[in-house]
Amino acid sequence: MNATSDQQEKPGRKPRIRDAEATKTRILEAAKKEFAKNGLGGARVDDIAEKAKANKRMIYHYFESKEGLFQTVLEEAYLDIRSAEQKLHLEDLDPKAALEQLVRFTWEYYLKNPEFLTLVNSENLHRAKHLKKSDIVKSSSRKLVGMVSEILERGVAAGVFRSGIDPVQLNITIAAVGYYYLTNRFTGSIIYERDLMAKDALEDRIQFNIKTIMHLVCI
Repeated sequence: MNATSDQQEKPGRKPRIRDAEATKTRILEAAKKEFAKNGLGGARVDDIAEKAKANKRMIYHYFESKEGLFQTVLEEAYLDIRSAEQKLHLEDLDPKAALEQLVRFTWEYYLKNPEFLTLVNSENLHRAKHLKKSDIVKSSSRKLVGMVSEILERGVAAGVFRSGIDPVQLNITIAAVGYYYLTNRFTGSIIYERDLMAKDALEDRIQFNIKTIMHLVCI
């Protein structure tokens, strides 16, 4: 009798688990787009629920509040880029090639994931109050700093990089040379009287970014 009950219960549990995960995934995808477009203040839970084809009550059940949902979306965004960086396996490349690959990856990631930039902008408007509470983001970011430290150390040992370069400052600079260009692309196109998002302009920019970073660290 017990075996029969177990056999009847198990098939019923798996679909519920899958449905719950699928619902959470839809909510997070809809929320990412809504927060990226309207920021935390302008995003509406009703709109997120509608676009996710989910019950509004489920959002509060899974994430407790709009603030909780935003924090989860933000954490997922940071974890995604940190995970992608680790998959580059830069430790298998020589130091110069590894650093160039990181610069190129960062630029291409920003281009392919514009929501990431707008989410970061939104969080800065809120003085990073959500990231302050996120140990998971802090932990993943330490891996990035450690990865760049390792590249620099190998470069110094090989006699190709200058010693004494702060990996945190280098990380900030790698992010900045791409981040500023893309977040200011509309005003920049007017001010500099050129289409900053044209194919040739984007290629010129990544080449400039790579040369800039390499000039900073190479002997």
